[in-house]
Amino acid sequence: MKRLASILLVLSLTVAAIAQDSPQSRAILDKTHSGYMLSDGIKLSFISSVGEAGANEFDSQKGEAYIKGNKFRLEMDEMNIWFDGTTQWVLLKDVDEVNISNPTESELASVSPLALLGIYREGYNLKAPATKTVNGKNVNFIEMTPVSANSDIKAISVAIDKTNNRLVQVVLTMSNDILTKIDITDYNENFKYNDSEFIFNKNSYPGVEIVDLR
Repeated sequence: MKRLASILLVLSLTVAAIAQDSPQSRAILDKTHSGYMLSDGIKLSFISSVGEAGANEFDSQKGEAYIKGNKFRLEMDEMNIWFDGTTQWVLLKDVDEVNISNPTESELASVSPLALLGIYREGYNLKAPATKTVNGKNVNFIEMTPVSANSDIKAISVAIDKTNNRLVQVVLTMSNDILTKIDITDYNENFKYNDSEFIFNKNSYPGVEIVDLR
């Protein structure tokens, strides 16, 4: 679950991490974020790599994220997650269990591809964007650090494609030096999702134990 929280925290911050210091960085990230919020349906393919900062080897896995506004569905090897804007369902595949909750805004920020509005707008210092090449793409590279010295997050870096303002990569370093890197391998915004796609359908998973934590 700690690994999952790191992965999903990264996804939540990749599309919505905005702070006060650099107006140029804020404008870039605002444009990326609005693209996610206004689309009828986005599918992201990603590779998540987790390990200690500075290590040569990382534990990696592939995943898919399906996004419509503040609704999302995540599919990974270990679990699937649905969020319909109010209720969240987490399917733990190894134990055939679904946990249901109504997450608070702060809780959602650790498990959502889109942190809720209001959370990401303060609490981080942004550096001015730097031009770099990441995964073969010319990007705006934005580094940010939390204002609070007590934050569990040490640093975040975000790479945004200069040609289309799409996310390319995000790296989250925790205070314990655990690093999570998300590389977006495919971005497709040509979808129109029904809201029902972000709700867990128990009929599709017979025999799964449902644990209601609300």
